[in-house]
Amino acid sequence: MIEWNADQRELAAGLSKWCAELSAGHVERDHAGTFGMDKWKLVAECGILGLPFDQRWGGLGQDLLTTMYVLEALGRDCRDGGLNFSVSTHMVSTGIPLERYGSEYLKRTYLPRICTGEVIGAHAISEPGAGSDALAGRTSAVADGDSFVLNGSKTFVSNGPVADVFIVYAKTHPDGGPLGTTAFLVERDTPGFSVGNAIPKMGLRTSPLCELYFDDCRVPAANVVGRRGAGFLVLDYVMKWEILCSFVINLGEMQHRLERCVEYANQREQFGKPISSYQAISHKIVDMKIGVETTRKWLYDTALRLTRKENVTTDIAIAKLTASESNVASALAAVQIFGGNGYMAEYGLEKDLRNAVAGTIYSGTSEIQHNRIATMLGLGT
Repeated sequence: MIEWNADQRELAAGLSKWCAELSAGHVERDHAGTFGMDKWKLVAECGILGLPFDQRWGGLGQDLLTTMYVLEALGRDCRDGGLNFSVSTHMVSTGIPLERYGSEYLKRTYLPRICTGEVIGAHAISEPGAGSDALAGRTSAVADGDSFVLNGSKTFVSNGPVADVFIVYAKTHPDGGPLGTTAFLVERDTPGFSVGNAIPKMGLRTSPLCELYFDDCRVPAANVVGRRGAGFLVLDYVMKWEILCSFVINLGEMQHRLERCVEYANQREQFGKPISSYQAISHKIVDMKIGVETTRKWLYDTALRLTRKENVTTDIAIAKLTASESNVASALAAVQIFGGNGYMAEYGLEKDLRNAVAGTIYSGTSEIQHNRIATMLGLGT
């Protein structure tokens, strides 16, 4: 078990004072499917967006584990799951690849504004014909002098409708396999680049997503993140951070849900006694507790191994699978424990369930994680 020091605990505790205001109106925003720009400004003001970035860019200079610990507190205390997801997407999909692989020019130009939330970031991987198979994307980037010309489209781009900068993965060599993809930073107002309207969806409705279109979109060669052909390397690193950071937020949400169900089950009476006295209810809550602790162990143990530069391919897949499936089970159990109240929108629990389903799809579906683990076990080879 990790022992958090006083500074880490203070960072997490300092975030809680913002969360009541961040949560205010979350059910109404979810119903309307709107991104709360006023809430984003509060997020920026509290400083969480700069957590993992170097202090020379205006960040807080925290390591992966500390960043996760504070993001877990965000999930526990902020009830707007879509906003939480947008925070993670911004931080991980745009800031992390720039910090790790970006040139000095890209870091100096963009990281300070990413840390302050002045610009909102997104990344573009999936395409209409290529979801989990990222290498099957057809968006192309052809070198032309000191620029690359991008053509194609991307879909399911979280933060897309409100983002100012995008990390876009495009083919620079059609037959290059893992070495045929390059990551580019593309600004929203780049000629030939257009952003589609927000796409209505089942959950995470306050975190908008859309399609992107590239029509002879000319991007300076200076905006290559890393080097030409290294896009898969960039993406692999980003996906590790994405899984750990987004699902540790879910862990915080699961912890809050567990505590809420314990309190409700002890107070709610049926047939003359609290419903917590019935095994049908108490066992559901016990399973929720097991899900929380199992998820916590897999996420933090995997993060610790990643910081030690160990091979975490299997661990990441197990952590993602465990966290996403446990979150769905937790959210479904909470609806059942609250009964009719859980089914009503005002309690926010049906929203949690809709949000949780997304976690079994994004960052690689549950089926993809099973396949990855099977491959690492030498099955089907």
